[in-house]
Amino acid sequence: MSDQNQHNRQGLSEEELQELVAASDSGSRNPAGAVGLMIATIALVWSCFQVLLASPVANYVLPSDLINNSRQFHLAFAMFLAFMAYPALKSSPRHHIPVQDWVLAFFGAFIALYGYFFYHKIVNNGGLADDTDKWFALAGIVVLFEAARRALGPAMAIVATVFLLYVFFGSSEWVPEVIRWKGASLQKAMSHMWITSEGVFGIALGVSTKFVFLFVLFGALLDKAGAGNYFIKMAFGALGHLKGGPAKAAVVGSAATGLISGSSIANVVTTGTFTIPLMKRVGFTSEQAGSVEVASSVNGQIMPPVMGAAAFLMVEYVGISYVDVITHAFLPAVISYIALVYIVHLEAVKRNMPTIGHKTVSTLRTVLGMFVFFAGFAALCYGIQYPIGWVVALVPQGSGWVLALLVFLAYLALLKLAATTEDLHPDDPNATEITLPEISEIYKAGLYYLLPIVVLVYFLMIEQKSPGLSAFWATALLFVILLTQRPIKALFRGENEQAEAFKAGINDLVHGMIDGARNMIGIGLATATAGVIVGTVTLTGIGQVMADLVEFVSGGNLVLMLIFVGLLSLVLGMGLPTTANYIVVSSLMAGVVVELGAQSGLIVPLIAVHLFVFYFGIMADVTPPVGLASFAAAAVSGGDAIKTGFTAFFYSLRTVALPFVFIFNTDLLLIDVTITQGILVSIMATIAILVFTAGTMGHFITKNRIYESVALVLIAFILFRPDFFMNRIQPPFESVAPAQFVEAVGNAPAGSEIRLVLSGPDFDTGDTTETRILINPGDEDGGEARLTALGLTTIDEDGVVKLDEPFPGTPYFDQLGMFDFYADEPVIVKEARVAADQLPKELIYIPGLILLILVYLLQRSRAGRAPREEGATA
Repeated sequence: MSDQNQHNRQGLSEEELQELVAASDSGSRNPAGAVGLMIATIALVWSCFQVLLASPVANYVLPSDLINNSRQFHLAFAMFLAFMAYPALKSSPRHHIPVQDWVLAFFGAFIALYGYFFYHKIVNNGGLADDTDKWFALAGIVVLFEAARRALGPAMAIVATVFLLYVFFGSSEWVPEVIRWKGASLQKAMSHMWITSEGVFGIALGVSTKFVFLFVLFGALLDKAGAGNYFIKMAFGALGHLKGGPAKAAVVGSAATGLISGSSIANVVTTGTFTIPLMKRVGFTSEQAGSVEVASSVNGQIMPPVMGAAAFLMVEYVGISYVDVITHAFLPAVISYIALVYIVHLEAVKRNMPTIGHKTVSTLRTVLGMFVFFAGFAALCYGIQYPIGWVVALVPQGSGWVLALLVFLAYLALLKLAATTEDLHPDDPNATEITLPEISEIYKAGLYYLLPIVVLVYFLMIEQKSPGLSAFWATALLFVILLTQRPIKALFRGENEQAEAFKAGINDLVHGMIDGARNMIGIGLATATAGVIVGTVTLTGIGQVMADLVEFVSGGNLVLMLIFVGLLSLVLGMGLPTTANYIVVSSLMAGVVVELGAQSGLIVPLIAVHLFVFYFGIMADVTPPVGLASFAAAAVSGGDAIKTGFTAFFYSLRTVALPFVFIFNTDLLLIDVTITQGILVSIMATIAILVFTAGTMGHFITKNRIYESVALVLIAFILFRPDFFMNRIQPPFESVAPAQFVEAVGNAPAGSEIRLVLSGPDFDTGDTTETRILINPGDEDGGEARLTALGLTTIDEDGVVKLDEPFPGTPYFDQLGMFDFYADEPVIVKEARVAADQLPKELIYIPGLILLILVYLLQRSRAGRAPREEGATA
């Protein structure tokens, strides 16, 4: 074996791993001397600018022009730092910056600020580009694509270039007729892409500017404070003694760090350098160890509250509150992680892996302990609103200062507790003897790290402040922690090193802010470049073309359509960071699912569709041939990258299955459920995902027989989709003749569902087309009044119910925009279905659980016979 191959099998060194993360997340070029200091200073200034922009005093401190053009400044910083920190080629110098990169950096920053410098000229032109503007805009897009190529790899730039070429050449004869459009002039395209807020400077870059930066900075500062190491040690202390303990700890540790990192690759390397060697020591192969780390790290992107920054984009794209997004995304993410822990457990049981350390704590006690911790933390975040309410009532004018003082006193108390134990240092996973951390000893060392998280969750979920302001207050508390944790702990320990400790704290803060800014380079460029794709969709109407293409390929079959959309999302997400791939796949695919679902009779809430494409988009980080997270894990483990990717995809099957479940059963997203229903759904969904895992892994109590695996997957389906079976026993809707439709609306209970099939001439082609809509009548008196309140007007002529164009501003005005209401052929109500009386679908849980008990008893009896048979044979 060659030296190179031997090196690969052993994995990369710590220095090489950090270079791998830097190359993907913050830039691998870090020149020394004055130039290095300048780059660090600009990164620091960027962080300071973003913190100030998110602060309550922004309107008093920053000029209004700067605030109004904050997206331009955000992109200018990202462009400048991209050409400074990311070399053009692998052969480019790492320790000095070539002249051409200086030119590109300054030109990139200037062109990003073009709209700021020439604001009045653009306004005088009616917001359109003139002959000079269009060439600068084109140059800006070319430079942006080059910056994106350096920071994100070629995939993003290639995808965006293809879309831009479609804008210009979409009318050419060599473009297939099914996707052909009329084309656009350079001036119109550049106005749309660079001058207006429809393209590069659109919603995505706005979210990056207002919210994402603060959360990335929050994660960088929390990690710099030592929280990442604390979470990993706590996970190992709690789970390391179990079968497959290092892998279970990797899952929990990656979940914790994934909440704050926003990068699956950084997550893999950060936790993987410790967890992967330990997993290999207890019997996992290199590929399995890497796969567990990949699956758990990538899942960190679907776990609220940050979700790789996609949560904030969903707020803008779906049009619901941040709390609603988090609520809907929470249950699938949690049960996905529970299933991953179970996968690891089954692998350990199948291989009879040894345990680490000498603890004898039972699994049940461990699980209960973790449940109590998370439940207690959630209760703390929720319950803290009551004492805060008392303080506000007692001191209404100065409550902010009193609350800040109380938080600081709590911080001092927790810091005093931390001072009673030694500071935590990373362990060596390759040490001869592994000693598991004692939870009872180490928990004190980092409890104060939870304070900023409590502050963040409180402002987001209880106060329901904007994500940017919430992250600002949590980050402000981290500033205090980084500056004071070392000197105050030294004071409590009686050490006379406060000055040195304070200097070290300043150093940590500065480096954390620099790291946060450098980690944002790629995200800033990704959101700007994705703006070109979004701009193409709005300019060309290619979304409708994609819907037609998907419908053609799937033959109108709903499940095939969803599979095809999932595969397209996987392909579109290849090589893109979480934020960028969500923007791309949601812009192209979300509307497709809604439209084709409606045509097939499935009314899907928009948040369910966005989560569907988001889940498949992030799976691109796992799946070969691009799977960046899998390559990073293979670099750590020394395993084969392609094999690691396929194993990780197998471990992630539940992440692939869940989107199909919640598209058809939105109860899983806790949409329109009562508290009791929510609790029941959570319990059954947890059982279902564990049963699905046991079925696909081929092991439950003992090794499955084929029919047992099939039965377990069927049970999981029953528990996930009880409505599927109940709807076949008792149909949920009954048909109403169109002539009685208005009367049925008047008789329906307020808030109930009525489904309509509408038929009429297509606005573009004039051909007859159909669509389905869902209406929820209010409590008005009579069917006509209820329909009018919804913006709908009907005319009954000879038993045919015609529909007028909906009132502007109502939901149906846009939804029915495909119809030509002024053509000779009318738009009619072709079919109406009202909700029927149906037994509770939850009754279907009973046969599913009975079948599960039967499989359990069958396997238990076989597992009990196995040892006796082995003894008899011996």
